[in-house]
Amino acid sequence: MRILVIDGHPDADKARFVHALADTYIDAACHAGHEVRSLRLAELNFPLLRDNDDFLRGVPQAAISAAQSDLTWCNHLALFYPLWLGSMPALLKGFLEQVLRPGFAFGPAERGKLPRRLLKGRSARIVVTMGMPALFYRWYYRAHSLKSLERNILAFVGFGPIRATVIGGVEPKSSKGTSWIAKVGKLGASGR
Repeated sequence: MRILVIDGHPDADKARFVHALADTYIDAACHAGHEVRSLRLAELNFPLLRDNDDFLRGVPQAAISAAQSDLTWCNHLALFYPLWLGSMPALLKGFLEQVLRPGFAFGPAERGKLPRRLLKGRSARIVVTMGMPALFYRWYYRAHSLKSLERNILAFVGFGPIRATVIGGVEPKSSKGTSWIAKVGKLGASGR
């Protein structure tokens, strides 16, 4: 399997739990024989889109073009990020807006239909960490931001199946880390 791992945590501090999860996934996938490429958003420099014309006709910068090449290459995407203010961090959203442009991620719609999904044939795993309990996020908030990422972004451009892992109760001194590291390692080894 060809796997692209995107570490979507905007903070480059190596102590962040998301980085440990992404690194574990990468190591396990490589050890299992999968081909793996990775991107750390905290290390990328790109502008945010500010108008529709740039989104539709702008020329992506080198970092964005390279990310598009990696997405074209992969047949599985593993996306890791922390929940901030109920959603993905702004840097990750800005990255997805830059990368998933018309002509690359989706094409013109036929009359009366949705746009063509140009990234079909790729599966995805989303791993989200948060301070609140995962059950509370899924039940009370109905995982609204995760569902939006799954349906309105990834499925819209062709990803499927899309699986999600929600890790709640993540705090600096949490003891949950070790068991989640092991679980994410198993996901990486299986290419799921």
